[in-house]
Amino acid sequence: MEIGEIIQSKFKSPQQKAIVNVRYTSNFMGQYQNSFMGQFDLTMAQFNILRILRGAKKPLSVTSVKERMIERSPNTTRLMDKLIEKNLLERVRCDSDRRVVYVSITETGLEILSRIDVDLEESAVFTNNLSDAEAEELSRLLDKLRGTCPTKPQTAE
Repeated sequence: MEIGEIIQSKFKSPQQKAIVNVRYTSNFMGQYQNSFMGQFDLTMAQFNILRILRGAKKPLSVTSVKERMIERSPNTTRLMDKLIEKNLLERVRCDSDRRVVYVSITETGLEILSRIDVDLEESAVFTNNLSDAEAEELSRLLDKLRGTCPTKPQTAE
């Protein structure tokens, strides 16, 4: 169904329609992904932390993890604490500077990511409707859209 029909609205321009569609689709996908991650007792932010650490293939500082997150979260440390309680992460102190804390993914964390990867690939909910070329074009357009945005919203005076 088209976005105008879903939200029962008309748009001033194709650009406005596109922005509303991106926001609506992002929210739609986020709700689905949150529900999917619930099967594994994870939030999307926790899943993101695990993926970052798996990809790093080495312990990272908490700050480095925060910088790499898709959605920045002020409670990243608390999210990591929850993952440590679940034995999916472990904390490692820096030998040369005890103030620096690193985190690394555990074998249990790697195993759960492997299960999630298989289940995500089998469901392929969002990617089944796009060819490789369409997915590349969508990514290119989203990169272009992001590149035109100022880093901070302009405030009205």
